Amino acid sequence: MAARSAETGLYAISVVAHLVGTGQQNIRLYERKGLLTPDRTSGGTRQYSDADLTVLKRIGELLDEGLNLAGVAKVLELEAANGKLRIELNKVRIELKRARSRPQG
Repeated sequence: MAARSAETGLYAISVVAHLVGTGQQNIRLYERKGLLTPDRTSGGTRQYSDADLTVLKRIGELLDEGLNLAGVAKVLELEAANGKLRIELNKVRIELKRARSRPQG
C-alpha cells in the first residue's frame, strides 16, 4: 500500500465543509479568490487534502480575527514565504555546523 502525503486529495467538499464548520459556498469562494487549490478528479470534482483542511482552518481563524479575504490572502502568502525562509535558514545552519566540525587543515 502506497503512503499518501498531506497533499493528496481525499475529501469531498461536503465533508470538508462539515469538518471545518463552514459552508460549501464559502469554500468555493476561497478557491475563486486563490486561497486554496484542491485536486480535481478527471470529472472535475474537487478533492481536498489534509493540507487543504489546515489552510481552511487558518482562513477561519483569520476571518474570526476580523480580517477580510484580501487580508487573509496576504497573511497566508507571508506565512508561506516565512516557512520557506525558515527551511533555508535551517539548511544554512546545518551547513555552517558541518563546516565548523570539519578539521582545520
